[in-house]
Amino acid sequence: MKSFGANNGFSYKDLLYKGLIFIVTVTIIVYFLPKEGKFNYQFDINTPWKYGLLQASFDFPIYKNEKQVKAEEDSIMASYQPYYDLDRNIERNALAKLREDYSKTLKQQIGSAYLRHIERTLKEIYATGVMSGNELNQLEEDSTHHILLVEQNVATSFPISHFYSTKTAYEHLLSADTAYSKQALQACNLNNYILPNIIYDEAKSESSLEDLISNISWANGYVLNGQKIIDRGEIIDENTYNILSSLEKEWAKRSDSIQEKRLTIAGQVLFVSLFIFCFMCYLELFRKDFYDRKGNLSLLFILIIFFPVLSSIIVEQNLASIYIIPFAMIPIIVRIFLDSRTAFMAHVAIILLCSITLRYPHEFILLQLLTGMAAIFSLRELSQRSQLFRTAFIIFASYALLYFAFELIHEDDLTKLNTRMYIYFAINGVLLLFAYPLLFALEKIFGFTSNVTLVELSNINHPLLREMSEIAPGTFQHSLQMSNLAAEAANRIGAKSQLVRTGALYHDIGKLMNPAFFTENQSGVNPHKSLSYEQSAQVIINHVTDGLKLADKHNLPKVIKEFINTHHGQGLTKYFYISYKNEHPNEEVDAEKFRYPGVNPFTKEQAILMMADAVEAASRSLSEYTEESIGGLVDKIIDSQVADGFFKECPITFKDIAQVKALFKEKLKTIYHTRITYPELKK
Repeated sequence: MKSFGANNGFSYKDLLYKGLIFIVTVTIIVYFLPKEGKFNYQFDINTPWKYGLLQASFDFPIYKNEKQVKAEEDSIMASYQPYYDLDRNIERNALAKLREDYSKTLKQQIGSAYLRHIERTLKEIYATGVMSGNELNQLEEDSTHHILLVEQNVATSFPISHFYSTKTAYEHLLSADTAYSKQALQACNLNNYILPNIIYDEAKSESSLEDLISNISWANGYVLNGQKIIDRGEIIDENTYNILSSLEKEWAKRSDSIQEKRLTIAGQVLFVSLFIFCFMCYLELFRKDFYDRKGNLSLLFILIIFFPVLSSIIVEQNLASIYIIPFAMIPIIVRIFLDSRTAFMAHVAIILLCSITLRYPHEFILLQLLTGMAAIFSLRELSQRSQLFRTAFIIFASYALLYFAFELIHEDDLTKLNTRMYIYFAINGVLLLFAYPLLFALEKIFGFTSNVTLVELSNINHPLLREMSEIAPGTFQHSLQMSNLAAEAANRIGAKSQLVRTGALYHDIGKLMNPAFFTENQSGVNPHKSLSYEQSAQVIINHVTDGLKLADKHNLPKVIKEFINTHHGQGLTKYFYISYKNEHPNEEVDAEKFRYPGVNPFTKEQAILMMADAVEAASRSLSEYTEESIGGLVDKIIDSQVADGFFKECPITFKDIAQVKALFKEKLKTIYHTRITYPELKK
């Protein structure tokens, strides 16, 4: 029996291998996890909230809606007065240019009285102020009725109607005094001397506007961390709509923060690392053999990577509901190929990793854990397609019943039930049926053997078994008897009965090469009589190597080849070995010439097969079948195997062996029970 507490020593290569698996797994999962605080909800005013309970996960303000903000902005703009400066240089330059032009050309057209009139009127115009026509039009469009005119650091408010435009100033200059001829004034091109002297002060105006806008309150209140916002089925009124819109804005702001993204990535790395580390610790402590089988380890970590990545993509891209992903496929696959405990641990680890993609994962985790346990218990050994249909229905029912329980807890009106979720659960059940072809693909990729394959191989119409029944009928009957015996023993100690049944059917296929050399196929003629003991031993030994060759030729799974290789272990062909020693008592015998080339059993199933093979074959040689003779035979053979150390590397206990011995005794007594002699009818 194997010692599980043995210290196998420390290996840097093993540590590096595990570390590489850990780093690669964490890196891939974190790379695909959503990095942005995305608000994954759709909502509209006066419609029911179709998601679960929504609570604030941080403090945030309730922003005013666009209509309220626009009204406040319009109110501020109505009272807003931009700043303008009065430029005295414009007036001085215009009057100077007028005098210069008068001395050059205008003197010939108008007299000095006209000049004094023009100068006086221009001074009045500039004293009032001149603005460009475009400027005045823009102010009117902006509904700005007053401006602040700054002169000598003093700002005075004036209505825009107070000022001249260049056009109205020109018209005023022409018609200010009827004593002067309009035609004469027009001939002087007076518009050359009318320029805007009210200049917009952009810096002061923008600063003033920012001060006013900063006084606007953008929020109507605050929502505190943990505060309930809305629950499933509640109608979204205007106030709740504003709160949801505010929450959406806050998520957008947070996602734009580099610091926030760095913290998110750090948290995701830590979260994923903890769960991967815990799962690897489980394998190290309880299933260390998986590290030695690359197929097992590859399958587990491909599942651990695939489902969180798929969940991340679906949630990030909002492709569909996460509940249509058949997560129950995880424990089904692991249970069929490995064991129930590892299936549950892998399922828990993957579900918790997937939950990080959701904002509110409580409901998701509970649903998936229940359906995972239902999958494990409902499909312990897959041997028929109908079993998968039954399991899919059980998983759908588990989803529906638990979710219905949630709705009864949170809802007081059955009309508000979320029927869409039950549609998702039905789709999930349909997708779960694809596990059947997936299992076939995984068998080929990772070298596993499912119960479906074992059942198919157990069909006696398989070419190898049919050939055995024709060429070596005795061996075929021995294999059938042995398969039933070994399967019962496997059921008794909790081993894989279908595996050992199939292994028993094929363990002796090597005898097809020389069937007449084996007693169960002989009918009066024994070809060993013409051979030496060494030659006979070699013929018998060859049925192991011949069986492996036939297994390769017919593409039998590796696990079946292991039964062929271990059913005699490294034992001796005792009949010929002991016979040779008896005839050569003084000679040193080379035991290796009589030793089988296989390996000793290293699984419970292989140990059961070795015991069943020896017991079933030996039971045929008993002269009488009594309870004492059968019990003594079983004890003698199996105790001898234990003493020879055949089970040292096998995880089978003394209790298991005792149970197997008891079952063999029961079954052999039943098989070889004494029959009564029927009387003949007297004439």
